[in-house]
Amino acid sequence: MTDAAAARRATIRDALGLGVAVGLYGAAFGAAAVAAGLDAWQACALSLLMFTGASQFALVGVLGAGGGVLAAVGSAVLLGTRNTVYGVRLVPLLQPRRGLRRLGTAHLVIDESTALALAAPDRENARLAFTVGGGSIFLGWNATTLLGALGADALTGPWLAALDAVVPAAFLALLWPRLQRTVPQTQAEPAAQRRVALGGAVVALVLTPFVPAGVQVIAAVVAVALAGGWRR
Repeated sequence: MTDAAAARRATIRDALGLGVAVGLYGAAFGAAAVAAGLDAWQACALSLLMFTGASQFALVGVLGAGGGVLAAVGSAVLLGTRNTVYGVRLVPLLQPRRGLRRLGTAHLVIDESTALALAAPDRENARLAFTVGGGSIFLGWNATTLLGALGADALTGPWLAALDAVVPAAFLALLWPRLQRTVPQTQAEPAAQRRVALGGAVVALVLTPFVPAGVQVIAAVVAVALAGGWRR
C-alpha cells in the first residue's frame, strides 16, 4: 500500500470512528429536548437545521431550567459563534465552491469536522476528513436524536453516563497525536502546542461557573489567538 493510500485509509477510519461516536450522542440531545418540553419532531428539527450540538444543548438547557425563548436562543447563538472562527480557518483549506455546495459545507462546520480537517496530513485528506466526518456525524446525530426523543424515559443512569464519556474520549483520541508532532503549516513545537491547548482549557474551565454559556468558549479562542500572535 502506498503512503498516499495509507493516509487516505487512516483519514477515513478516523472520520468514521469519530462520526459514529459523536453521532450516538444525538440520543442524549433527543432525550434532553423532550425533558425540556419539546416534542420529538421539534427536537429533530433542531438537529436537522441547527446541527451544532453545544448550541442545541444550551437552548434546551435554558428552556428546561425555566428560561425564556429569547434567553435560550441568545445562549445558543453565543455558543455557536465559535463556528464562525472555524469557518475562517477552514476556507483556505477546503476552498468550498459557491452555491448549494458552499452552503452544505458551511452547515457541516462543527467542532469535530474542523478537528478532523486540521488533523489531516494534507489538503486533499483534509477535505476527505471534513466530508466523511461531518457527513457521518450529521446522519448519525439526526437518526439518534429521533431515537432519544422517542425513548427518552429509557435513556437514564448508566446509559446516559456512557454517552457522556464517549464523545470527549473520541475527541481526545483524535487530537492528542496532533499535539505530539510538529505541524508543518506553523512549525510550532509540540510542547508549545500543548501549553497553548492547556491554557485555552484552563481559561474555559475557570470562567465556566461565572459566565453565560458560550462566553468561556469565546474567551478561550481569544486567549489562544493572542498566544499564537505573541509567539509569532
